[in-house]
Amino acid sequence: MDLKRDRKMTSNDLITNVGKNSNDTAALVWSVADDLVGAYKPHEYGLVILPMTVIKRFHDCLLPTHQSVLDEYKKVEKLAVKDGFLRKASGYQFYNISPFTFKTLIADPDNIVDNFKAYLNGFSDNVQDILARMDFDSQIKHMEEAGLLYQVIMDFCTEKGDFSPDKISAVDMGYVFENLVRRFSESYNEEAGAHFTSRDIIYLMSDLLVAGDESAFTGDGISKTVYDMTMGTSQMLTCMEERLKQLDADADVTVFGQEFNPFTYGIAKADMLIRGGDPNNMQFGDTLSDDKFSGYKFDYIISNPPFGIPWKREEKEVTEEFKKGTAGRFAPGLPAKGDGQLLFMLNGLAKLKDDGQMAIIQNGSSLFNGDAGSGPSEIRRYLIENDWLDAIVQLPNDAFYNTNIATYIWIVTKDKPVTHRGKVQLIDASECYSSRRKNVGSKRVDITKACRDLIIKTYGVYVDGTYEYVDENDNSITVKSKVMDSVEFGYNKITVETPQFDEDGKVAMKKKKPVADTSKRDTENVPLSEDIDAYFKREVIPYNPLAWIDKKKTKVGYEIPFTRTFYEYKQIESSDVIATRIEEHEKRLMEKLHDLFGGE
Repeated sequence: MDLKRDRKMTSNDLITNVGKNSNDTAALVWSVADDLVGAYKPHEYGLVILPMTVIKRFHDCLLPTHQSVLDEYKKVEKLAVKDGFLRKASGYQFYNISPFTFKTLIADPDNIVDNFKAYLNGFSDNVQDILARMDFDSQIKHMEEAGLLYQVIMDFCTEKGDFSPDKISAVDMGYVFENLVRRFSESYNEEAGAHFTSRDIIYLMSDLLVAGDESAFTGDGISKTVYDMTMGTSQMLTCMEERLKQLDADADVTVFGQEFNPFTYGIAKADMLIRGGDPNNMQFGDTLSDDKFSGYKFDYIISNPPFGIPWKREEKEVTEEFKKGTAGRFAPGLPAKGDGQLLFMLNGLAKLKDDGQMAIIQNGSSLFNGDAGSGPSEIRRYLIENDWLDAIVQLPNDAFYNTNIATYIWIVTKDKPVTHRGKVQLIDASECYSSRRKNVGSKRVDITKACRDLIIKTYGVYVDGTYEYVDENDNSITVKSKVMDSVEFGYNKITVETPQFDEDGKVAMKKKKPVADTSKRDTENVPLSEDIDAYFKREVIPYNPLAWIDKKKTKVGYEIPFTRTFYEYKQIESSDVIATRIEEHEKRLMEKLHDLFGGE
């Protein structure tokens, strides 16, 4: 792994690098699709391009030590255990014992199919797993039948397919993979946020996580674990590891991730192999229905799970785990089947250490969807009443590649600072951004270092206020903060009953109790901080003296009124001002008509 260039680049350099070299490289690679027209539909191009990019990256990494591996293989071929020797010879956690290279493959076009299969079979088992998950054998057969295999391999032998580490750094290659996945996802019309998050947002999430934990890096022998439950191409894990290493270069950072998309999983595992980490920490499977890290506890969790995605596919397994109660991950409640993002929230909570911290992206529905007693409300209740929710940061719109909806970073910690206990900070950073010169998909803004520093400062002081930064060009960015008592998010939903009346106009009675008129039944949301009876006496009885509360039906609910908290009332123009403006407009219009047509 060549980190020399990466270390010289600032975070802003890395952020603005999106859309430059890596985009150009990805575009060149994607042009391989020109050869696939006819044999593949547009949404199928990635089935070839993504695996071939992974294979060529492996090839170019291994090329300098290729002969050394072949020589070593001759020595250890008959040994029962030889992986260790071959990995040492290759310099990586993987190897290839085939005598073929891409150069020698294209030198023999008549035998390209057999030779290419032999080359792939020469990879170590951990690479074979990646190719199997991507079902690349079927694509080889398809390309063979269409007569495309030789041309595709030729394309990856040109300049566009040079992925040697001295040409493309780990950071740049990560961007190339992200760009290719985005193109593949768009062709499939994938949901926003389903695969990856831009680096500027990841940096912000990483800094938010460590902002309150820097004391953890003051001793010797620091060891931290990081988990991403929907890791995509694993860029969140890579960035988080990078950030922790900046705090302590000697810290032992171990990352873990799970992903159910075979292509992004393959890319993540490939990246781990190339970077020298443990590939077994990258697991394939659906986190909700097939948890590969059951029983694990982590120091940090960083994740952008898909939102607005149904969990009907996982319904059986999720429901079974819900029935386990506190022995499972989903005991607090289940959200509506149309959106499973809060299930990922519960998964993260189940995997945090007692002093662990989580940064997780959610859309706006997690703030308020679900009435009192519903699954979403109960999940919010579980989070808030345990005093684990520390802060929520609203991000700018247009900050993601393929969505412009409002998104939020939830900061969750199992061990709040004393000054934060019983409170939750809401941070409006929707206006804290720098506009991009060139859009990347739907991404039109960046959260630069200046923006990130201002948000972190706001989180650090943890008080109400408006914070501003003005740069040398007099450009201003602002962040607003509101710190609220946790109890302010909760309410009692009471059921108000009104009696029936008989034909004589008297209250109908049954067993010496008034009979409720269900057609007049009403509900009221009473803040948890207020006495229910006092509220009822003040707000209901004056208007309905015979009403009563059916206290057996009272439910506790929680919602987070983010938008309402930061709403600023704007005075509506008076009718006189509006009328005057209309008159002036009419006058100008008549003057133009007169000039155009003449007349008196």
